[in-house]
Formats: sequence, structure tokens, C-alpha cells
Amino acid sequence: MKELLQQYAAHNIWATKLLIGAINLLPEENYTAAITSSFPSLYKTIQHMWLAEEVWWKRHKLVEHIIIESEKFEGSFTELVNNLNKQSVQWKEWIDGCTEAQLQHVFAFIRQKKQFKLPTYQMLLHIFNHATYHRGQLVTILRNLGLQKIPSTDFSTFCMLK
Repeated sequence: MKELLQQYAAHNIWATKLLIGAINLLPEENYTAAITSSFPSLYKTIQHMWLAEEVWWKRHKLVEHIIIESEKFEGSFTELVNNLNKQSVQWKEWIDGCTEAQLQHVFAFIRQKKQFKLPTYQMLLHIFNHATYHRGQLVTILRNLGLQKIPSTDFSTFCMLK
């Protein structure tokens, strides 16, 4: 289990960096251009990706009163990307140092005023699947903005490069 989650964590960082590289080929005004999707722009989609990783990190660390920095963030696109990357690296480093018992550990958290319990490994799988879902939306937004060359971020592509 740990080895697979290490691969997913590394893939998460790699795939996001590839798409950020593609985004950086666009004029800066396209970062906030309104495109119909779950979130209204490249910037807002990446902000949401960071928010999800941040919230789960704080739940995982048993932060009682979660303050979500990403939710109110209004900095530059570069700062936004750096914050998402920092959070993703934090997850990878935690997985690299954890034990199998820590992956199986069931933790409780509050969501929408209800208490839930989830094994850590399931939460991690959710985080990485969530990021993949939103990277797909980034690809769609990039296509709508006219970008033709978008790199493959498939897990299989990542594995074949190793």
C-alpha cells in the first residue's frame, strides 16, 4: 500500500507541474479568463485543488479549528502554484515517512457539522483522485483557451518515464 501511495503522491506533483508548464505558455490574462467549468478559471481551479489538499492535511493533523488559507488567497498565479506544490510535497514527505499502521489508522473529522471516520489510505486515495479530476478540467479549460499542445498527465505515462 505504501509504495503505491508514494507513486500516487509523486505522480500528483509531476502531473500538476506538467500542466502548470502548459498554463505558463499562455498570456497571463488567460489565468483568470472566465471559462465554464466547475470553477470559473484556471486560477480558481488550481486554488480549489490547493484548498482540498490543505483541508485534508489539517483534518489529518487533527487541527480543531481549521483556518483555510487557500480559500481567501488573492496572490499571484506563481504564488498560488507554489502553495499548491508545497502542500503536495508535504503529503509526499508524510507518506515517505509513514508506516503501514499509519496508513491503516482510522481518523475522525467533521464535515458539514457531521462526524465521519476514514482510514488514512482512503483519504490519500481521495486526495489524489480529486487532483486528477481537476487536472482534467484544467486540460479542458486549456483547450478552450486555444492551447494545442497539452502534455499527457496519465499515471501510466508517469510510470513509463521511471
